[in-house]
Amino acid sequence: MNTYQTNVYQELQLDALGDATRRAILARLLDGPLAVGELARHFPVSRPAISQHLRILKDANLVLDRAQGTRRLYALNPEGFDTLREYFDQFWSLALDAFKKKAEEHPSGTGGGTGGVVGDGVGGGAGAGARAGFPGSTE
Repeated sequence: MNTYQTNVYQELQLDALGDATRRAILARLLDGPLAVGELARHFPVSRPAISQHLRILKDANLVLDRAQGTRRLYALNPEGFDTLREYFDQFWSLALDAFKKKAEEHPSGTGGGTGGVVGDGVGGGAGAGARAGFPGSTE
């Protein structure tokens, strides 16, 4: 998959996850594949509404469907979640790098104040914004 396709899927995935019903559908599918009718029984919306939510999740590459007799079964798409994880990992890596940098700037025991642990809200030092390495944060 090329970078453009990855970015498009990530945007569609984030949009799809913005809806509470779709997130709940994904949670239901954690237990395994289900048909639309089986999913609809657990929601206060119509079966056609669930079908539309599933279409959006399928377009976002978060679910797969396959025919089984006269019905379609929907299941989570691991590859779609891998793409989403890659997206969020870039932010997690940034946060970890900022934390590491701050930890290396203030070795244990030399942070001043009352000797509190970085991030515990006690003792001398900057607030959460500065600890996270956000520019211009003083609190």
